[in-house]
Amino acid sequence: MCGIAGLFIREKSLEPRLGVLLQGMTATLGGRGPDSAGFAVYSDGVAGRTKLTLQSKAGFPFDALARKVDAIIDDTLEVRRRHTHATFLVPSADVAKLREWIGRYAPDVNIVSEGQRLEIFKDVGYPDDVAHSFGLSEMAGTHGIAHTRMATESAVTTDGAHPFSTGADQCLVHNGSLSNHASLRRQLRNDGVLIQTENDSEVGAAYLTREMRSGKSLGDALKSSLEELDGFFTFVVGTESGFGVLRDPIACKPAVMAETDEYVAFASEYKSLTCLPGIERARVWEPKPATVYFWERS
Repeated sequence: MCGIAGLFIREKSLEPRLGVLLQGMTATLGGRGPDSAGFAVYSDGVAGRTKLTLQSKAGFPFDALARKVDAIIDDTLEVRRRHTHATFLVPSADVAKLREWIGRYAPDVNIVSEGQRLEIFKDVGYPDDVAHSFGLSEMAGTHGIAHTRMATESAVTTDGAHPFSTGADQCLVHNGSLSNHASLRRQLRNDGVLIQTENDSEVGAAYLTREMRSGKSLGDALKSSLEELDGFFTFVVGTESGFGVLRDPIACKPAVMAETDEYVAFASEYKSLTCLPGIERARVWEPKPATVYFWERS
């Protein structure tokens, strides 16, 4: 089942409303995925700094962790807390060192995203409740993706919730099922791509990461996935500069898009688009199967 909503803003005056609009779109998708929900938000970045978004259990002492991290980086640490997550804004040169340190000394903490502009927030619970817990409506940005999950291939956990990020400023959400994820997971891990869960959707994200590391564009990586990923899927992906959509060759899962001069939007159901400004003037259409769509910031 699962539900996807995505919004790519073209008109800068709408950027402060990204979270409000994305939350409105997501609110209609609870029936498609009542188990858990997650949100990827691309907002302003700081040159030379990387956002590490961390997740742990409720009540985890992120302030104490921040004091330890602050002592081992080359500059002042900035921390933003949201529910069970915290975003650490750190010098980009220290990211690899911090990843290793967190893995060794903070085993109860997961790094859910890394990037100059990307932050990911996700949790178990009904999508409306998850959105309110993180204050999604308060978030601004250029583009964002939301996912509501009905668990099928793995347990109902925060780790299993979407979006998944396996590369800097890159994320993926997925509606469908990949049948060859186990063998491909082993191959990707052997190729040095970080995969943290047993969710098949993370394998899709990791596949794109590997292909792009080899020099392919995101568009070419998505095209390659049509040959190498066995199953049925709708992918919505985010990068630092844009937002893309791909459906499998038989377009098994529902998808609808709306495009105006102000935005491009994706949803699993049309009703998710009705909260958008000017939707009555939008070009509304169904993305074709096995066709890569991508929009970038100018």
